[in-house]
Amino acid sequence: MMDVMEIKKWLPHRYPFLLVDRVVELREGEYIRAYKNISVNEEVFNGHFPQAPIFPGVMIIEAMAQASGILGFKTIGKTPQDGSVYLFAGADKVRFRRQVVPGDQLELEATVISEKRGIWKFECKASVDGQLASSATILCADRKV
Repeated sequence: MMDVMEIKKWLPHRYPFLLVDRVVELREGEYIRAYKNISVNEEVFNGHFPQAPIFPGVMIIEAMAQASGILGFKTIGKTPQDGSVYLFAGADKVRFRRQVVPGDQLELEATVISEKRGIWKFECKASVDGQLASSATILCADRKV
């Protein structure tokens, strides 16, 4: 289990763009399960639709990519402090199945599909209360900064 202070050791993101609140399960080289609490106080809801707030799909994809980045960093034992960063390199087969709204807890799951020359491929999904909200294949590139 990782709380937000531990997560900050493995990701370079900070408020308002750190989109992983807690890691509840992680098997290095295999799998991660984490979550993001969706709060009505988030900046994005000032403009993404104030009368009917919906968490943007691109931010759901970013949350899945951040969870994937934690898994990759932990697997190879690197941190941003080591001069390494995971860059979001692509998303394939993206699908959205349900809206994510304030009060939801977005469960993030990522499974390693492959790693080749620093390019990682993850199968990801984001769910709320057991219902699939989004799925995608995410590519991340481990690069020096």
